Amino acid sequence: MSEIITQNIEVDGRTITLETGLLAQKAHGAVLARMGDTAVLATVVASDAREGMDYFPLTVNYEEKLYAGGIIKGSRWVKREGRPTDESILTSRVIDRSIRPLFPKGYMDEVQVIAMLLSFDEENDPIPLALVAVSAALSISGIPWDGPVGGVRIGHIDGKFVSNPTLLQMEKTDMDLFLSATDDSILMVEMGGLEVSEDVVLDAMEQAHSIARTIASGISEFSAKVVESKGYAYKYEKPELTEEQKQEELEIETIRAYVMENFPQGIIDDAGEGKNPSQEAFLATIFKEFEGKTSKSKMNELISEAMKRKVREKVLNEGVRVDGRGMEEVRPLSVQVGLFARTHGSGLFMRGETHVLTLATLGSTSLEQLLETIHGEESKRYMHHYNFPPYSVGETGRMGSPGRREIGHGALAERALEPVLPSRDDFPYTMRLVSEVMSSNGSTSMGSVCGSSLALMDAGVPISDAVSGVAMGLMKDGDNIKVLTDIQGIEDFFGDMDFKVAGTKNGITALQMDVKVSGINRAIMEQALKQAKAGRLHILEAMLAVIDKPRKQKSKYAPMIETIKIDPSKIGEIIGPGGKIIRAMQEETGTEIDIDEDGSVHIAGTNAQGVKDAYAQIEAITKDLVVGETYHGTVVKILDFGAFVEVLPGKEGLVHVSELSPGFVSDIHSEVSVGDQFDVKVIKIDDQGRVNLSRKALMGDEAKQRQDDKA
Repeated sequence: MSEIITQNIEVDGRTITLETGLLAQKAHGAVLARMGDTAVLATVVASDAREGMDYFPLTVNYEEKLYAGGIIKGSRWVKREGRPTDESILTSRVIDRSIRPLFPKGYMDEVQVIAMLLSFDEENDPIPLALVAVSAALSISGIPWDGPVGGVRIGHIDGKFVSNPTLLQMEKTDMDLFLSATDDSILMVEMGGLEVSEDVVLDAMEQAHSIARTIASGISEFSAKVVESKGYAYKYEKPELTEEQKQEELEIETIRAYVMENFPQGIIDDAGEGKNPSQEAFLATIFKEFEGKTSKSKMNELISEAMKRKVREKVLNEGVRVDGRGMEEVRPLSVQVGLFARTHGSGLFMRGETHVLTLATLGSTSLEQLLETIHGEESKRYMHHYNFPPYSVGETGRMGSPGRREIGHGALAERALEPVLPSRDDFPYTMRLVSEVMSSNGSTSMGSVCGSSLALMDAGVPISDAVSGVAMGLMKDGDNIKVLTDIQGIEDFFGDMDFKVAGTKNGITALQMDVKVSGINRAIMEQALKQAKAGRLHILEAMLAVIDKPRKQKSKYAPMIETIKIDPSKIGEIIGPGGKIIRAMQEETGTEIDIDEDGSVHIAGTNAQGVKDAYAQIEAITKDLVVGETYHGTVVKILDFGAFVEVLPGKEGLVHVSELSPGFVSDIHSEVSVGDQFDVKVIKIDDQGRVNLSRKALMGDEAKQRQDDKA
């Protein structure tokens, strides 16, 4: 049996335990990380690079198996877990973005990372634990990379920061920030918040980096123990260049010099996210000039290398961006709402060549998305879906289910709008937004944030404030630092940081950052957030000039929803035996009725009169009968001793034969028939809730009234 090696890492009074040697012994690196009773197993395996490989084939998968929470899938037909949930995909992206920048340039071996949640205690968050486990597994594997990485989540509760908060604490936080970092470099940040100030975000990032350093240091100690005891499982040796390859390297230097000397400005002018005609023409020239000296893909790489150098020199040395803008200048803006008659809300946001059309659909609460997760069943009333079709960059391409990038961008825009949405009690609708990217040249996710704000206001959703977003960039050469507002595609590709910030005029609601270089200090972050705020407010001004608040009237094609609050003990009366009453009511009024456990009844329909009728019926059903009160009822059943009369929907009482009329009734069937309608008076409700009614009592009143009238 393999030796088991463990290491404890103390983080703010809580313990992360790393263990290797028991599970997945054939993986090049396998680490089980525990915190409390939550446990994640991370494995890493590498294989030799495939011939002709010109990119780094890293795959990262995070898997949440339901057994970790003691759950069996609810489906009667399928018990095995299906495709990964969006949450699992987002976690995979967090891990990928944290580790990918640390692999050496030119490393082409195939690397597969799998993190599996094995146990979940409903208290300790498995996501930071998964990143720590992956970091540790890579560190002991022998696969070349510049780690380890520490990952930590920071909450902000009652003005204090909490590291790796429990799930119960997360319900109270006004900020959720996740950061990954090495000892000297922040790599990635994800954050959502309730209009949090820039200073709070900066302080949270500083504290998070400090904790990440502690975790990374603990992983280094663990790795040293494992390697000393077992050595590396994966033996990587950088391949020696053959004589032919050495000659090719010399030829590449000649081509590189030619590219730099003859580089056409048109390549930069045509740069976007799709095809670049000038670049294709220059590539053809180079290929003709140096055919057989190296591959066409390598020539294209040299063009990109030259373009990167030219773009960065222009920014860093001259303070001029590729499109002539200043460092803090936002591209031209255009905003439209209400573009389509039948959609419930729409917004078109255009910023330079980035155009995003967002469409809103409203539905009843029954249309909320049901999720089966390790937390159990959950529902989701606000959804944002992001689509990036190939035509948006002028190309052909695959169409189908969304990829990880689309899921990630959709989630970021969703997170940005959640803090301003009305509560379910104030607005009992399900909301689905879809952002269709019409044209792309940088920061379509922030375009989706702006489009979402516009579409929600156009749909009449009473959001508390409008939200805008902007993508920031950075180019850094030693102490020469330039922060760029509203980066386009080429600036993102050749820059050192992609920093997306969304928020209202009052504060930040979402943030996402990926860093490619070390040395990002507080001063740089402070400048980036300051410029981002100015950019956000500038964009917000353009949006509010078109629609400054949510419309008072929703689309006539959107469902009308009324809510009535009833005593929860009366829910059964509305539903009726086997759902008989509620089904009949829905069919009769053309509405959809949803009932919450707290007694909130939501009535949805496109016909106002139908909604009104259903509301009245529910009000009547749940109304208590009062002794002495008069009701109009219908005979539903006749027995020898009396007639049963329905006085309110689902509520019947007995009119005894002696209470039908003042005189003696020898044959009840000659007196009343099923379907007859008349007024009755409640004369008694016994301890078992049985209701006694009288028609005779009202007849006596009528006779007395007639005598009084004659007098």
